[in-house]
Amino acid sequence: MHERSSVGELANHLRQELDRYSPGGKLPSSRALVERFRVSPVTVSRALAQLAAEGLVVTRPGAGAFRATPRPATAAAGDTSWQEVALSADGTADFVPRTVDASAVLTTLAVPPPGVIEFNGGYLHPSLQPERAMAAALSRAGRRPGAWGRPPMEGLPELREWFARSIGGAVTAADVLVSAGGQTALTTALRALAPPGAPVLVESPTYPGMLAIARAAGLRPVPVPVDADGVKPSLLADAFRATGARVFVCQPLFQNPTGAVLAPARRPEVLRIARDAGAFVIEDDFVRRLVHEDAGPLPRPLAADDPDGVVVHVGSLTKATSPSFRVSALAAHGPVLERLRAIQVVDTFFVPRPLQEAALELVGSPAWPRHLRAVSTELKTRRDTMTTALRLELPSFSLPHIPSGGYHLWLRLPDGTGGTSQAFGSAGEQSLTIAALRTGVSITPGRPYFSAEPPAAHIRLSFAAVAGTGEIVEGVRRLRAAYDEVL
Repeated sequence: MHERSSVGELANHLRQELDRYSPGGKLPSSRALVERFRVSPVTVSRALAQLAAEGLVVTRPGAGAFRATPRPATAAAGDTSWQEVALSADGTADFVPRTVDASAVLTTLAVPPPGVIEFNGGYLHPSLQPERAMAAALSRAGRRPGAWGRPPMEGLPELREWFARSIGGAVTAADVLVSAGGQTALTTALRALAPPGAPVLVESPTYPGMLAIARAAGLRPVPVPVDADGVKPSLLADAFRATGARVFVCQPLFQNPTGAVLAPARRPEVLRIARDAGAFVIEDDFVRRLVHEDAGPLPRPLAADDPDGVVVHVGSLTKATSPSFRVSALAAHGPVLERLRAIQVVDTFFVPRPLQEAALELVGSPAWPRHLRAVSTELKTRRDTMTTALRLELPSFSLPHIPSGGYHLWLRLPDGTGGTSQAFGSAGEQSLTIAALRTGVSITPGRPYFSAEPPAAHIRLSFAAVAGTGEIVEGVRRLRAAYDEVL
């Protein structure tokens, strides 16, 4: 049984038996619980910690666990309806309302119910995460002299140097700020480069979390279409001229959700167009370390070919490690770097030093390249398994591009099938998403990836968050059952 479910089951058993003990009464010893329930000492420790966090148990080192004194009755809930007026009135003067819609982000962060196959996940399955290497790195980091002190505001020099080498070109440690994950870095960059009410050019489709950041900051996302070779330069130039925008956000490598890689001929064009417009390019290089085994040599980050300070680069370790290993880099040169630094310091002070030290330990260990090679091999296998299963079970779903990196596939739904005269639109996406969940598989609808009306209905399927290829095959079979139900 999975450790997490064992902990929950043991905690439930103990919770149900608490009435046997008076307040202050001693619970059975950890050894007795291990023998009775046939679980590990770690499971017992975690279950007791869970009950202690709920205020039901008090643990005393060397003495054991005791039933806690019952808490007084919870006071009646107050009336918070006044906040609806206060929050809506706050935005009445905004040119662009600062609405915060986190639903699309929550879809990829939420843990599905037990038994549901997770095709909507945005992170590696625990079996693919370098858990032992991360644990060893954190343990070594915690013993480093000064590890619990205040780090430099920009980040540890050695970690900034490592990120600079990873980017390449003329980027140096002096151009790098260590940040708390890619989402935080993107938030800092958008706040630094665009005032509220300003337009910001975005790829279409694009990452919903970035759209949420922009809208929460009062910015106006303006879509620029992408194809299999990335953003279209001519349309990018048109968008700059039409809007006067000074920021373009893009993912040149294995774009989310299409998986496209910006073509070699388009790379200098994008930089030239932005420079001519007096604009910045925010490069979200989020999955460079999730390359598939058959990808071949990767193009350098745009920042490596940018001598003029056009590119603000965002790179992260999170996707290749764990959702809780939130260490990333912001890289830029010129006066903009000081603005980025000021906003980051005001928002978060700094990334906790133990986490920075652990990142240094991890990327400098022999386990790091081994982990990346293993993930590269496994992601290719999973991608191939999913594409094969889709062609067998759902041949009417269009898969225009099979990426050689990243963790998902982007599928266009049929325009209309069989006896239904209505094409799949956002309502059809939603119906399929709901039906899929009923059959035991969670998927991501395509509508949140578009900042304007989408040209067609899509879904995104992740193959990284599942336990293995068997779950992929079964998940596609369940998706076929959901599709048949919707039809």
